[in-house]
Amino acid sequence: MTDSVLLEVADGVGTITLNRPDAYNSLDVATKELLLEVVQQVADDPAVRCVVLTGTGKAFCTGQDLKEHVELLHNGGSDVLFTTVDKHYNPTVTALAGMAKPVIAAVNGVAAGAGASLAFACDVRVVADTAGFNLAFANVALSCDTGASYTLQRLVGRAKALELLYFPSTISAAEALDLGLATKVVPAGELAAEVGALAARLAAGPTVALGAMRQSVAYAAGHSFEEALAFESAMMTKTGATADHQAAVAAFVAKEKPVFEGR
Repeated sequence: MTDSVLLEVADGVGTITLNRPDAYNSLDVATKELLLEVVQQVADDPAVRCVVLTGTGKAFCTGQDLKEHVELLHNGGSDVLFTTVDKHYNPTVTALAGMAKPVIAAVNGVAAGAGASLAFACDVRVVADTAGFNLAFANVALSCDTGASYTLQRLVGRAKALELLYFPSTISAAEALDLGLATKVVPAGELAAEVGALAARLAAGPTVALGAMRQSVAYAAGHSFEEALAFESAMMTKTGATADHQAAVAAFVAKEKPVFEGR
């Protein structure tokens, strides 16, 4: 059988592909377990300097596999269903949002429920013009998960976040761009090339510095101004000790373009 989550590492870019196209890349237990393993793997791999998350077929990810969900409900598997947030979704999105390297969502098709939440946890969302988002949780009488309560309101504001959650409908790529859910919208046929160029640029960058920026922004979202300044200071000390910083300063003096090694 073909794995439901694929990983390719090339030229500093780790591409994670959800690979259940016949099920619209929905997340059954086996896929959630493999996705968590792969996300943690790329987070810890120094050879991966940028991560891309995408899907195969018509969907990016439609969240929980409801066919499996119904089977588990009917067959006494509710313990599996309602531990999956803590066992799968939370650690996966924590690793995705917390890794010290840039993360791009290449949204090739609809991103719904937890699939939308995973995309929102990425730094950049490049969206095909045929794709869209749907905060579908209310349609199945469930609360939001996979970090949507945190990320969504930071992207669109509290009032709009609640509106999207209360009244789920498919948000087109164009509307997603207007709302701030999409970073960039491109023709579907150009998605791979656009994301590839962006990922290559980030993978060639000063990885420690980019990771420190990512972590600083996340830290500041939940702390005071003074605490954020202290964290920034620690990150400046950390990045100032890197080989990339030394190379960048030397290149500046020599009026040359720096070459970063990600360390």
